[in-house]
Amino acid sequence: MPYVSHAELAERPGARELAQVASPDHKDIVDYGLMDVTLRGEDRSAWTAEEQEAADAAIVRVDDAVREADGVIDGFLARRYTLPLTAPVPPVVTGWSRAIARYLLHKDRQSLDKDDPIVRDYREALRLLQLAADGKFTLGIGDETVESNGGDVQIVSDAAVFGRDQLKAFR
Repeated sequence: MPYVSHAELAERPGARELAQVASPDHKDIVDYGLMDVTLRGEDRSAWTAEEQEAADAAIVRVDDAVREADGVIDGFLARRYTLPLTAPVPPVVTGWSRAIARYLLHKDRQSLDKDDPIVRDYREALRLLQLAADGKFTLGIGDETVESNGGDVQIVSDAAVFGRDQLKAFR
């Protein structure tokens, strides 16, 4: 079971964006309405068989990106969790799957990385996945973060050899 469903993808990033990036070579873009009903599993009888085939091909590309995104997620989480995660999938994992799949579908996009919300969301997902793998971020499924001493230095020594009591003898 994928970590993000077609219906969730229909909501965000949305059928319009997915139709644009999942259409083969970004040519002959799938009708947005058709992409939406295909993602939601609704009636597609208003479209021709050829249009439906194009939508099905786009969905295959979306599913490939989601599968790859879920593989990345599993790669990070394998050290701490039993995989695959089962229903209900933590919302944060759904968000990571969506962000990574969206990035993969936009791989041909040219933009400045620092200003691109797709790249930003992808990098944030990878950062949080690394924190989860290291035990510093919880998925909220009964897991706990790993405590650390924060890198503080602790000095331990024997009892004081020379103190106030010893100084009293020198008065």
